[in-house]
Amino acid sequence: MDPFYSDISPDDAIEIEHLARLMYDLRSARDKLLVQLGASDAADVLKRITSGELPEHPSYEHYLSLGILADLHGQVRSELATCVKESRTR
Repeated sequence: MDPFYSDISPDDAIEIEHLARLMYDLRSARDKLLVQLGASDAADVLKRITSGELPEHPSYEHYLSLGILADLHGQVRSELATCVKESRTR
């Protein structure tokens, strides 16, 4: 099996590592927020807010933060995929 970084330049490998770390940090922030709220996902948070199980404030702000984290994670994931693809064609 070939090492993942064997055909990637050192500069590209560093960029890939930074993007992968950012993805990890975003997931960790999401997970921490979900644990704090005692919820399984953003939809669960919203359901619990509307049912009155969680207070509207700051729970709704946390719900919005979960959406932002999910969007950022998707953007970084896409950027990472592009970076890996481009680095292998250079």
